[in-house]
Amino acid sequence: MDPQLSIVVPAYNEAARIGPTLDRLLAYARSLPGGAEILVVDDGSTDGTGRLALEPAYREIRWLRLAENQGKGAALRAGVLASTGAEVLLCDADLSTPIEEYERLRPHLSDAGLVLGSRGVADSKITRRQPAYRELMGRLFNVVVRVVAVGGIRDTQCGFKLLRGDLARSLFADMQIDRFAFDVELVWLARRRGAVVREVGVAWHDSPASSVHALRDSARMLADVLKIRWRHRGEPNGPLRTP
Repeated sequence: MDPQLSIVVPAYNEAARIGPTLDRLLAYARSLPGGAEILVVDDGSTDGTGRLALEPAYREIRWLRLAENQGKGAALRAGVLASTGAEVLLCDADLSTPIEEYERLRPHLSDAGLVLGSRGVADSKITRRQPAYRELMGRLFNVVVRVVAVGGIRDTQCGFKLLRGDLARSLFADMQIDRFAFDVELVWLARRRGAVVREVGVAWHDSPASSVHALRDSARMLADVLKIRWRHRGEPNGPLRTP
């Protein structure tokens, strides 16, 4: 029988910190009455992240490995397309949003296909903020996204997202952005399909060990947003529903 939930985690050079994340995910998955599978996608790590797959404690986890680093979007695409759950939850390897926040998102799947965990709505709770320069760059990026691509979204980049499983696999099969701007493409395509996209506040804390390089990755993300807009030029924005 297919599980109720698939939890997909991209991992790139996470050997030093992913162990506690996996322990928390396994404990949580075992507590769910509908069952859950955990898929970890090793995105071409060079630090031995993949060796955790050999540890007895993590044998329940489904491990996928990309031969070389392709980007967060590519890693999630591989994991989502291999998933079997009725629901698909995307979360980061550092659990910057606690796994328990799934319970805040799940009720919204009753009428939404994609539920975005958000740091930008009133009921979000940020317990450790990013450095000021990263917050500023993030806000500027969100302004560009709202103007150029997906208006009405306060935070596309929080890594905690819940989707209906069938919609998730259909969307990721069509996605082309491999790196950090994949979130924007995901929202864009969901709205093109007529899916309701809902933004829900979650708890979040900054991880100082983040692999995001603010200047380099921001430039790449902006370029990818422009690619998305060009690829879908002439198409109007679709419906959006927020709480």
